[in-house]
Amino acid sequence: MRVLLILLVFVGFVFSGFSEKPENNSAEVRLAIQIYEVKKVVDASSKYNKEIAFFIDMGIESGKFRFFIYNLKTNEIIDGGLVTHGFGSEKRSSGELIFSNVSNSLCTSLGKYSVGKSYLGSYGKAYKLYGLDKTNSNAFKRNIVLHKMSSIPDQEQNGSIEKSFGCPAVNERYFERLATIIDNSNSNIIMSIYY
Repeated sequence: MRVLLILLVFVGFVFSGFSEKPENNSAEVRLAIQIYEVKKVVDASSKYNKEIAFFIDMGIESGKFRFFIYNLKTNEIIDGGLVTHGFGSEKRSSGELIFSNVSNSLCTSLGKYSVGKSYLGSYGKAYKLYGLDKTNSNAFKRNIVLHKMSSIPDQEQNGSIEKSFGCPAVNERYFERLATIIDNSNSNIIMSIYY
């Protein structure tokens, strides 16, 4: 009960700038829950960055900003951008996205990731991702990485954007902003993909 009360107070604090009251499963509430979970992980280990985390809300349409750079110390979103989901995760007739941790599924995998070192791949510079949960434990084996794609627009739009083979891919300009943060971090950044 105490944890729920703290979470509700936290939700109110983080989103006090929003003009509308958050709905039960609103983007604001989903983000607040993920922030709480990520803070538990970073507080438990010195190998994770305690100031910055990345959050990707797959419950938001792909044409809208849903990749957020978040300051865990000041409790604020400091940047946002568009991000793909996998071809295999495309909405079915129910309107729900599908997620999978299975190789060759072309699906996005939900869960917390540790952002690893950069390398040069098919799209240029990219970052290896290590799944920290059962739902994304095969990320490294599946070659799920954070990379850029020139076909992804820089600004929000109506309708869907390009899809990936399961990787979180972003616009080139947004990728450069992410790369600056990742490359200047002395510890691994946590990225949470949720729905």
